[in-house]
Amino acid sequence: MDKKQTNRLLVFWGATGLLLLVTIAAFVFWEPQPEWIQGEAEATEVRISGKVPGRIESFRAAEGDRVRKGDTLVILSSPDILAKWEQAKAAEDAAVALQDKVDAGSRSEQLTMAYESWQKANAALEIAKRSFDRVQTLHENGVVSTQKRDEAEAGYKAAAATERAAKAQYDLAAKGAQNEDKIAAAAQVSRAKGAVAEVESYVEETVLLSPIDGEISERYPKVGELVGTGAPIMDVLDPDNMWVSFNMREDQLKDIRMGETFPAIVPALDNREITLKVTYMKDRGSYAAWRATKTTGQFDAKTFEVKAVPVNPVEGLRPGMSVLKQISGSSE
Repeated sequence: MDKKQTNRLLVFWGATGLLLLVTIAAFVFWEPQPEWIQGEAEATEVRISGKVPGRIESFRAAEGDRVRKGDTLVILSSPDILAKWEQAKAAEDAAVALQDKVDAGSRSEQLTMAYESWQKANAALEIAKRSFDRVQTLHENGVVSTQKRDEAEAGYKAAAATERAAKAQYDLAAKGAQNEDKIAAAAQVSRAKGAVAEVESYVEETVLLSPIDGEISERYPKVGELVGTGAPIMDVLDPDNMWVSFNMREDQLKDIRMGETFPAIVPALDNREITLKVTYMKDRGSYAAWRATKTTGQFDAKTFEVKAVPVNPVEGLRPGMSVLKQISGSSE
């Protein structure tokens, strides 16, 4: 073997030895890289919509504004609702006027007329009675015929009937309307008031208020646009009610338990570490299963949705920010 071949062998075995040393060192000192699960910060969001259709007359809050519960957010213009309110109010006024008339009974002029008619009939009755008494006496003495006596008796009975009818008319006028009429009038008033209350509830829906303390996250239509019943107008975000959602394979849940806490980092906040508490765990269904790629020692792993809330308020955390959780004891 010449010197050239010897040098080649030395280079070969040297390189082989160096590669072997590197491999052994990598095997001894290599540590598995941690696996990270990425979640997303979310917050309660309430959608503002109207019960009645109308046009956007004005907005009282812009995107990004902080609002308090009960603050006016949107004013709708709905002429149809206002017209219905005027109709219902007019019907209520008419029903109240009718009830007042029924409750007041007959007018004083009608009562006086009925009384005078009764007095007139009463006077006629007295004259008819006297005439009948005289004719009856004469008939008993044989002075007048029986026919004359019967005619006088008939006149007396007719006067008595007229007096009773006049008395009944007077009593009716003095008593006023019947109880049934009063009940019916009161029912009409109640019905009219109910109609007014219903339309007023629709009128109130033309002014939309904030149901929570929060922040305007998004507005959909513009001023002057027509919106229908239930159409979304804006969203109110509650930044004080936040959580983080993770989608995790079931083999990554070994350190996840309901009510327990775990650390996580927020890259958008300079990798600030926060502590989260698990409040919700639920599988995402068979459609969210991780299919096995090997037939030996593998199984279909389901995906679970895990929600966790910050143990302490995190300043600067916004919905949509990524939150990372390390899976302990795992490797890529």
